Amino acid sequence: MTAGARVTIVDSLISTHGGSWANVEGIETEVEVHELDVRDTARLHEHLREKDVLFNLAGQTSHLDSMRDPRTDLGINCTAQLSLLEACRVDNPELRIVFAGTRQIYGRPRYLPVDEEHPIDPVDVNGINKTAGEWYHLLYGRVYGLPVTVLRLTNTYGPRMRVRDARQTFLGLWIRQALAGEELLVFGDGSQRRDFAYVDDVVRALCLAATSPAALGQVFNVGGDGSVTLSETAELVVRLAGSGRFSIVPFPEERLAIDIGDYYADDTKLRAELGWCPETGLEQGLAATLDFYRAHGARYWGDG
Repeated sequence: MTAGARVTIVDSLISTHGGSWANVEGIETEVEVHELDVRDTARLHEHLREKDVLFNLAGQTSHLDSMRDPRTDLGINCTAQLSLLEACRVDNPELRIVFAGTRQIYGRPRYLPVDEEHPIDPVDVNGINKTAGEWYHLLYGRVYGLPVTVLRLTNTYGPRMRVRDARQTFLGLWIRQALAGEELLVFGDGSQRRDFAYVDDVVRALCLAATSPAALGQVFNVGGDGSVTLSETAELVVRLAGSGRFSIVPFPEERLAIDIGDYYADDTKLRAELGWCPETGLEQGLAATLDFYRAHGARYWGDG
C-alpha cells in the first residue's frame, strides 16, 4: 500500500495506449485492478463510491491519432470526461479529483517559458479535446463544488512508459531504438527546445495536488529541470544507451502541420504554492529509464 492508501486502478488496456499488466507485477496483491474503459460510464459508478481521491489520468495522447481519428479522441478526451464528472457529482461529490491535463492546449508558444496565463490555442484535435476535458473539470468545481485540481503536464518519461512507438511520447520510441542500436530521427533542424519531467517528480506533483488545500480549484503547470534541444536530447540518449545513432531529417508533412515549435514550462506557481520542485535531472532520469528497459524491455517492446 502507498502511504496506507487502498489503491484501485481502472485501465482500459487498449492496445494502442500505454497500459500493461507488466506495470503491476510485484504489487498485484497490494492494488485492485479493473480492466474498464472510461467510456463505459455505467460500470464506472461502482468504482467511484467510497473513494477519497481520483487521479484522472485517462486519455488519448497521440496527436497524429487525434487528426486521423478525431471521433475516438473526442470520445475519450472529452465526452467520457464529462460523463465521469457527472458520475462523480451523483455518486461521490466530495471526491478529490486531480486531472492530468497537457501542455498541448497552449499550442505554439507566444512567449517562453509558458505560464498558466498563456493563451489557450491548440493546434490539433487532441489539444482541443483536452482543453474541453480540463474546462469541464474546472466548471464542475465552480458550479457543483467538486474539489478539482488541474495539472498541465509537459513530456513525462521514465520506467514503464510506452516505448513501442511514439503514441505516448517520442522519447519512449527513441529509448527503444537506441537500445536496439537503431537510428533515431529528429525532425526539423533539431533546435526545438523541450522540457522533460521524470515520472517520480510528476507523481509527487499529483500527490501534492491531491492533498494540499491550496490546490483546490487551481491550474498548475508541471515542467522539468530546465529545457534542452531535441538534438541534444537525442545525443544524450545515444550516449547513455551506448548504442544507436541519430539523424536530423525534414518534418513529415502531417507532423509539421501540428508542430508547436519550442516549448518549456514556467512552473513557478506550482513551486511557490505547493512547494514542488523536480528532483531528477534529465541525464539521471534517462539513465534510470534505460537501465529499466535493459532489464525489462522484452516485456514492453510489443506492449500493444
